[in-house]
Amino acid sequence: MRMLVLGGTQFLSRAVTAVAVASGHEVTAACRGTAPLADGVRHLPLDRETQDPAAVPDLVEGGFDVVVDVARTPSWVRRAVAAFPTAHWVFVSTVSVYADQATPYSGAGRLPLLPAIAEDRDPYEAPEVYGGMKVACEQAVEAGAPTAYVVRPGLIVGPGDESGRFTYWPERLSRPGPVLAPGDPDDPSQVVDVRDLATWIVDAAERRLTGVVDGVGAVHRRADLLADMARGVGADPAWVWMSSDRLVELGVRPWMGEGSIPLWLPPDEYGGMLAHDPAPAVAAGLVTRPIADTARDTLAWYRAEGGALTGLTADEEAALLAQA
Repeated sequence: MRMLVLGGTQFLSRAVTAVAVASGHEVTAACRGTAPLADGVRHLPLDRETQDPAAVPDLVEGGFDVVVDVARTPSWVRRAVAAFPTAHWVFVSTVSVYADQATPYSGAGRLPLLPAIAEDRDPYEAPEVYGGMKVACEQAVEAGAPTAYVVRPGLIVGPGDESGRFTYWPERLSRPGPVLAPGDPDDPSQVVDVRDLATWIVDAAERRLTGVVDGVGAVHRRADLLADMARGVGADPAWVWMSSDRLVELGVRPWMGEGSIPLWLPPDEYGGMLAHDPAPAVAAGLVTRPIADTARDTLAWYRAEGGALTGLTADEEAALLAQA
């Protein structure tokens, strides 16, 4: 299979190229090439901010069987779909396309979508536009590609995750002392290892799957997810649970960033974001590894390569523990 990955240097797109090469496919990454590619991947320079793929002869003449795209910018996707009108597409979207993030155990075909935002916006300046832009990207693929598979992942984690959200937990659990645990032990939590997601994407491309599916792992009780992560890094901490209401009262930020507790979201508004129905993805072939293994490998990557980390500092956590 001749696969074109639009990207290929960062996290999921890089993992896809590595899996595809290991599976014996001919893989080309079209990107600026500002970071190393996986071994065995052919690089074709492309700056999607300034170049139309149709204007790069080596790309349009490549005879690709499959295109994998993770873009969030609608004009980029529209141009790419027009440039490769005969290829099968796998488009990586997000569960952030859903207008309803409160309803748990639902998913594709059962939740309303946000209105599409067809113009290019900067989600770093206005995070609220991200989901709508991804809706527009999906629509461009579905309208222009002869066949397509749209994958909507939840929270992608594992080695190479530069967001630092998941990495916070293995790193914190590797240090001694009581650990602040957010929300309720029974709150749902859900992640998917980047390596498992990449393997499934390549498998889906090989089988020419079509349709739309949420790319999510199993739903865990938060207490179980944290315990599995602790086991993966050889820890057995004393947990100190603090309710979501109390965390909000104390001004703790959810999800990511300075002063935040990663993986925690206020349940009234976001109770479904980490609790999508995993059954359709499992039926389509997604196989996930134990959370303990992901935590172990993520910590090893962080220690070896110094990846990103976000969340509470030790002093911030200690101050919260004193108010628990």
